Amino acid sequence: MQPVIGNRYAKIGTYIIAFLITALIFATAFYASNYFNNRRVADIRATQDDISTDILSLETQFDLLQEHSCSDIAESTILPSEMTSLGNQLSYMESQGSSNQAEITRLKRLYSLLEIKDYLLMQQLAAKCNLKPVFILYFYSNKGDCADCEKQGYALTALSETYPELRVYSFDYNLNVGALQTLISIHKVGDTLPAIVINGETYDSYQSVSDITKILPQLSTLIKSATSTAATSTKKK
Repeated sequence: MQPVIGNRYAKIGTYIIAFLITALIFATAFYASNYFNNRRVADIRATQDDISTDILSLETQFDLLQEHSCSDIAESTILPSEMTSLGNQLSYMESQGSSNQAEITRLKRLYSLLEIKDYLLMQQLAAKCNLKPVFILYFYSNKGDCADCEKQGYALTALSETYPELRVYSFDYNLNVGALQTLISIHKVGDTLPAIVINGETYDSYQSVSDITKILPQLSTLIKSATSTAATSTKKK
């Protein structure tokens, strides 16, 4: 009987060791997850502060531009690149999870208003200074009900990188902002997404880079980025 009892104790010991190892693994994983989550929250808060400051800075730039003479204003102002940077930061924050979703939504509301202000400002400047800015309004949903929204976003990003002077305004269709809903109503944007507005015409389906290039011949009037020019030169060689 002793060998049987000994084997039983040996098995119990093995189970205890296995349990302790498993518990240690889970504890380590929990600690690591908690640590990285805290780091992520700290990074997001820092980014939020940066975005809030940048939004205030851009709003001040809007006021300054309105007071400038036409000789001081060009279509290639600093605003497009800064707004693209803000949009990228918000997209990154949104992709990090929902721990600060309320704050992210608040910043998205501010950013949407900023985009609309830029859109209206450039229209005013175009009329006043005989400029010909090129606009694209893009409406998307991130609720999982828009299969082509991500693909549309990539196409518009590619165009923005090729033509830095192109103004692409991206709006979350479901965002509860009065000015945004008015913009949606003006352009008769339905709930079939993605939707883009080009030259006052609304397209409620995915549009590729080549599709948009055909719809928007004004792109040919814009200066291509140095990266795009270099890539074209390389291909010719």
